[in-house]
Amino acid sequence: MIGPMSDGSASDDVAVVIPARNEADRIQATVAAALGIPGVALAIVVDDGSKDGTADAARRAGAMVTRHARNRGKGAAMETGAEAVRLLDQREHRDRPRHLLFLDADLAGTAALAGPLTEPVLAGTADMTIAVFATTVKLGGHGLVVGLSGAGIQRATGWRPAQPLNGQRCLTRAAFEAARPLARGWGVETGLTIDLLRQGWRVTQIEVELAHRATGTGLRAQLHRAHQLTDVARALATRR
Repeated sequence: MIGPMSDGSASDDVAVVIPARNEADRIQATVAAALGIPGVALAIVVDDGSKDGTADAARRAGAMVTRHARNRGKGAAMETGAEAVRLLDQREHRDRPRHLLFLDADLAGTAALAGPLTEPVLAGTADMTIAVFATTVKLGGHGLVVGLSGAGIQRATGWRPAQPLNGQRCLTRAAFEAARPLARGWGVETGLTIDLLRQGWRVTQIEVELAHRATGTGLRAQLHRAHQLTDVARALATRR
């Protein structure tokens, strides 16, 4: 096994990192709920080039906010948030770094139910957990991106996660650093899973009662899926 594991004894061993773009309507509820998770005393929101009030709403809810002047994609936002946590850990002279719990900005109040993702990491039995939503919402897509990611992960590692694109994940700092640089944009989850499994880190799935906003079938949703497909394909192509 690579890297030291936490024994879970500290009450603030987990930092929440939330990449967000144009999520002013939900980010406040998401942050407030996330700060109620046991072991969480810090939430970092990375405003990835929003054009609405995402940053102000996140601050009102108690998050620390860092901003990208332009949209740089989810992978870059995750790296920015993790670096902000590292600098805070360093400034506080912590004996050990906080674990990183990544949550999507549109979870709203259901983010409070993400605690089970932290438990195996805090206990030292997993290096990364991946959420499996107990209740799935019909998102209007055709499963092409999910299928591509799942099949690609299976070819690369021999294991196929139930929800390969799920962004709700908890990682040790050591595991996160081992996976850097992260895959670009929406390919980040696919790349993370492949890179950590190939290096022998322990990855497990946890069922949780979280829920996203449904993305629908309109033009914006279809363009979003096209971007996802491109980023996932790129992440897989660089990991053959």
